[in-house]
Amino acid sequence: MTAATHSKHCPCGGLPKGAIYEQCCGRFHSGAHYGQAPTPEALMRSRYSAYVLRLRDYLNDTWHSSTRPIELMPFDADEKWLGLEIREALPVEADATEGFVEFIARSKPAGGGAAERMHERSRFVKEAGRWLYVDGEFPKRLSWPPRAGFRAPSTI
Repeated sequence: MTAATHSKHCPCGGLPKGAIYEQCCGRFHSGAHYGQAPTPEALMRSRYSAYVLRLRDYLNDTWHSSTRPIELMPFDADEKWLGLEIREALPVEADATEGFVEFIARSKPAGGGAAERMHERSRFVKEAGRWLYVDGEFPKRLSWPPRAGFRAPSTI
């Protein structure tokens, strides 16, 4: 599936919730607003959708040159992305040059198996009017209190 042919709800869940792809992340994936997400949260959402849709160029173009890998790992065609949860996205002022977004992205690996989750607090910088992903931290603790009998997932 390409960005141009996706016309259902946005993979990121939508901002606002339930927005269709073209009105949400799709406008940053192609056309006049390519790579021009207005906030760190919008960029985070658009990068998640780019992973779902396997938009390698977009991921490279929105990754800061100081931390961007020489080559992205190959996409697993059978991996299924299950959803994105934004845990915290601090508002940024118009003149801000740094922002943070904490999120959980869930996926199901190729060949079945248990769903996995990636919990990250991403750092973004604004350069030449564009937000770029820099890096992230992986929280060591879960953000909510565990219930009795709760077993932490092996992949966070």
